[in-house]
Amino acid sequence: MSRIFTSDNVTPACAPIMAALAAANADAMPSYGGDRYTEELQSVAAAIFETPVAVFPVATGTAANALALAQLCPPFGGVYCHEIAHIATDECGAPEFFTGAKMLGLPSADGKIRIPLLEAAIAHAQGMGVHHVKPAAVSLTQATEWGTVYAPAEVAAIAAVARSHGMSVHMDGARFANALATLGCSPAEATWKCGVDVLSLGATKNGALCAEAVVFFKPELAADFGRRRKRGGHLWSKMRFLSAQLLAYLKDDLWLANARHANAMAALLAAGLREIAGVSVLQSVDANEVFAALPEDTVARLERERFGFYRWPAETGPRTVAIRLVTSFATERGDVAAFLAAAAGRGTVN
Repeated sequence: MSRIFTSDNVTPACAPIMAALAAANADAMPSYGGDRYTEELQSVAAAIFETPVAVFPVATGTAANALALAQLCPPFGGVYCHEIAHIATDECGAPEFFTGAKMLGLPSADGKIRIPLLEAAIAHAQGMGVHHVKPAAVSLTQATEWGTVYAPAEVAAIAAVARSHGMSVHMDGARFANALATLGCSPAEATWKCGVDVLSLGATKNGALCAEAVVFFKPELAADFGRRRKRGGHLWSKMRFLSAQLLAYLKDDLWLANARHANAMAALLAAGLREIAGVSVLQSVDANEVFAALPEDTVARLERERFGFYRWPAETGPRTVAIRLVTSFATERGDVAAFLAAAAGRGTVN
């Protein structure tokens, strides 16, 4: 039984992914993406997204985001995102390094970009002329850093603003499968059909060992991206090991099955927390993250009992502390029950 709810990065890789890696390891194959796995990935992704795509596997989400944005932005450009988006707070300046552009964070309580704030920020930049970075792209995180999910109509409305100013739209989909499982729509409806140009498709948080992909929905936007990836140090010589993971992830809806389970465990956790006196859930639980405010002594007790989670910077009531809990494909009902029992002061469940 696991007591770790710090992140979905802490899990082992799931069995089908490990089996795919073992199969890819059975023989020698052409290097640098000349293998059959990488070739097949292009057609599988095109079928899933219902449109021709250009897919580039990389090993990390930071690489996917930074290189994708570099393809969209000039060095004098600006990327509008939420103020706590991963590209602004958790990637050690990699997006700025690879793009030369500036990340421009917009506030909101739930992690979503608000159109009035976006329009005002763009208007300010345009009014400043050459003294300000040029509005170049909007980056949406799906699911957001607060665990909320954009509906396709919300994405489309933001994309329409971007289009009206000649800007591109990038989606950081580190937890895209979790968002898709909640939305219940097709991958196409959640991306290019509502105006997304480029998706950073995450798999590592949802069962892969180390596999992400940059997916261009307009293949012409991907011109020379292969060289950009190489220059950035993210062209694997044994590319088949990335592509094999992504193929296993996407085939037979493994990605959605894993995400549905993670989401269900988060919903179960949130429902149980709402039943505990003095505890409040701070955000809508749309994916696999739960943000809650608990009494300080309860949080301290959970820490003493070696449950893993992050204290989170959020305003709460007196003598309460905000925490973030993340579930995954590997979270078991017993893990949730143990946490809820300890949070309620009933001791842990074995």
